[in-house]
Amino acid sequence: MTTTVNEAQTIVLGDGTEITTKPLKISLLREFMKTFEKISEVADDNDKSMDLLMTCVGIALKQYKPELGTDAKTLEEILDLPTVYKIIEGASGIKLGDTNLINI
Repeated sequence: MTTTVNEAQTIVLGDGTEITTKPLKISLLREFMKTFEKISEVADDNDKSMDLLMTCVGIALKQYKPELGTDAKTLEEILDLPTVYKIIEGASGIKLGDTNLINI
């Protein structure tokens, strides 16, 4: 099995705020993965899928920028879907564009 070390990546949010993503600490990764594993249960419902992804982003932001992770409404105003995907990938290594996710 090959492993890849994720490097820190700077992401600029819609309001100009910069965050640096890197793999989550184990304590946050556990919480993140427990939430993310429910994605297959809501895959047919766009609203529920988006809510779940935003919850995952909120968990990741506890490490990157804690003051942003608590207000879902504000997050929805400063994030777009590609940025959500980048945050999730930086936090967990999960590539949401990966077709193998369909088989989960």
